[in-house]
Amino acid sequence: PQVCWLAPEQTAGKQKPYMYTQGQAVLNRSFFPGFDTPSVKCTYSATVKVPEGFTAVMSATSWERQEDNTFVFKMSQPIPSYLIALAVGDIVSADVGPRSRVWAEPCLIEAAKKEYDGVIEEFLAVGEKLFGPYVWGRYDILFMPPSFPFGGMENPCLTFVTPCLLAGDRSLADVIIHEISHSWFGNLVTNASWGEFWLNEGFTMYAQRRISTEVYGLAYTCLEAATGRALLRQHMDNTGEDHPLNKLRVVIEPGFSLFLGVNPDDTYNETPYEKGYCFVSYLAHLVGDQSKFDAFLQAYVNRFKFQSITADDALGFFLEYFPELKEKGVDSIPGLEFDRWLNTPGWPPYLPDLSPGEQLMKPADELAALWAADGLNMEAIEAVDVTAWRTYQLVYFLDQVLQKSPLPKGNVERLSEMYPKISKAQNAELRLRWCQIVLKNNLEAEYSKVKDFLHSQGKQKYTLPLYRAMWGGSESARALAMETFSATAPQLHVNVQNYVKKILGLEVAQ
Repeated sequence: PQVCWLAPEQTAGKQKPYMYTQGQAVLNRSFFPGFDTPSVKCTYSATVKVPEGFTAVMSATSWERQEDNTFVFKMSQPIPSYLIALAVGDIVSADVGPRSRVWAEPCLIEAAKKEYDGVIEEFLAVGEKLFGPYVWGRYDILFMPPSFPFGGMENPCLTFVTPCLLAGDRSLADVIIHEISHSWFGNLVTNASWGEFWLNEGFTMYAQRRISTEVYGLAYTCLEAATGRALLRQHMDNTGEDHPLNKLRVVIEPGFSLFLGVNPDDTYNETPYEKGYCFVSYLAHLVGDQSKFDAFLQAYVNRFKFQSITADDALGFFLEYFPELKEKGVDSIPGLEFDRWLNTPGWPPYLPDLSPGEQLMKPADELAALWAADGLNMEAIEAVDVTAWRTYQLVYFLDQVLQKSPLPKGNVERLSEMYPKISKAQNAELRLRWCQIVLKNNLEAEYSKVKDFLHSQGKQKYTLPLYRAMWGGSESARALAMETFSATAPQLHVNVQNYVKKILGLEVAQ
């Protein structure tokens, strides 16, 4: 299941086949023999021979191409097994900074270079200032074929990302900031078990938003965090707050026999990311001084680098680093106990203050309310100029419209005509929300946009919500789901295929 073989039609160029591996969480055991647990770290080397006209790349600190198309790779730093990754295809590269290049199929390389030229170095430099030296040497990005199931996979030295990031206006750079942040949190300091995945993702979300604040300012970062909070709300509404997966410390039960344990992939959701972010923000709130907390994060990375740790290690170090907080007993404040954060499912007991984002959120809230009204006040609507809004402001606006949907009859059609920047967007985050609005309002005239979007990419975060929306919708929406899935199933990653089958009530092959 870990090695993905793509036929030419599943690639962007549609000329040559492609192969890549995806090891997280426990799939690399099907690629090479090893201790496939994040608690063990090792260096590795690999020799890969590929056919003429193909290039191999790996998550390695050094690589060389020898004659007869053989590539030799070495990773000189110890990493957990899930970060060992290989891709082979018709791929070329272009430099975008002093220690960064983009890799992609030839038909995408120009767009990739344009989107990320000069950008990566800025993010890396801010990350180093905040969290300490970048230890991996290079930071390259490989733009994957459209069927790649994730936004990004933080393979060291070579992040694998979805081509959906090529928005043409650098508006989805946040995903790259997230993957860059993993260079410290996840890759350097790693969760010792998948049951404490929040150690990787909660700290990385916090680090991402620290970098984003330095680069784009606090208002923008708070707006982006509000979008994340909305996703957490949606997830908890779907599953029920007290679902056992809505804890930071998830118990991954072994099955009744050795071979039937739980796949940690099935525990993947918004909780470790956004609830984890809230917990790290709460720790920063206890410290009460941003520069002191930044210094703690550097010390944390330095103390645990190249190690795999548990939440108890991380929180123990926090209390050791701030003895005055330990003395005050901050780990057992009623209702906010560290133990409650880790072991009780549900909504975070502390939410960071996102009010600096109000200046961007308020106009979006007000505009969404105008569009949800029974009689449209076109004068008030036309007075709002959305052309200057950045992507996440539009995303936030669409999230509000989706919450208020279904809208009164005819409103969505008017909205679609009024904002072609939204309804005809090529930006994947906007397309996802627009498709959700189309389905929630049962706007059959625009079903083709849902179909086109699902044909164009196979990212899990976009694909599953749309199938859920179709399956929970009208008869015609269900028919659309079946028709689209039967046409696109071969281009989806096997995990994503199985998740969609579950949603549609189809038989999942064991």
